[in-house]
Amino acid sequence: MKKEDNNKFVLCVRNDECEDLELKKVYRVLPDKRAGEDGYIRIIDESGEDYLYPESYFVEVRLTRKAQDALAVY
Repeated sequence: MKKEDNNKFVLCVRNDECEDLELKKVYRVLPDKRAGEDGYIRIIDESGEDYLYPESYFVEVRLTRKAQDALAVY
């Protein structure tokens, strides 16, 4: 796994009644090449587990190194 693969963050802009996703919350994306090929991303949601969600529920955000370090707790 490349270091930059571990530093991708997204903002939740849609949750279509998914109780385990908070709108306007930033999530760290977990590397999952196969999920990406199918239009999904893997994140750790509010349940504390990692799950796949449609990429359309999120927009990628660029964060400063300091912000990345603060959010990359997993």
